[in-house]
Amino acid sequence: MGRRPIIVMPDAVAVVTTYLRDALTAHGQPVPVVSRVPSPRPPTFVRVRRLGGAQQTPVSDRPRLDVHCWAESESAAHDLAALSRALLGDIPGVRGGVTVYRVAEVGGPMWLPDDVSGSPRYAFAAEIHMRGSHPKLS
Repeated sequence: MGRRPIIVMPDAVAVVTTYLRDALTAHGQPVPVVSRVPSPRPPTFVRVRRLGGAQQTPVSDRPRLDVHCWAESESAAHDLAALSRALLGDIPGVRGGVTVYRVAEVGGPMWLPDDVSGSPRYAFAAEIHMRGSHPKLS
C-alpha cells in the first residue's frame, strides 16, 4: 500500500488578515488587520486569531478564527465588525494561492469592551474551510 502524500495546511490567520486588509481598504476602511495587538495600539484596527479548529479532510483544514474589531466609539466598532463579517462571508475562492471553500459563522457579533483599556470592541467567530497543499521543496 502506497503512502499518502504530505499535505500542509495553510496559515489561516495570514490568509484572512491579508484578505480582510485588502477588502476593508477596497470598501473605504483602510485599517490595520493584524494577528497581535499592535504597540503602540492604534484607535481602530482588526485582530484575527486562530482558536483551534480541526482538520476537515485529509487535504483540508477548518480553523476557528476570532475576529476582534476596535474603534473609537461603540457604533464605529459595531460598523467595523459588521463590515468585516460581511467581507469574510465573501472570502470563498482562491486567496493568495489558497483555496477557501466556505465560511461558517460560529459566534455572531458580540459587544466586548477591551478588558485592559476599556476601548470599544466587537468580536465574532467563524470557521473557514480551506485546502492544504503539498509542501514546497527547497
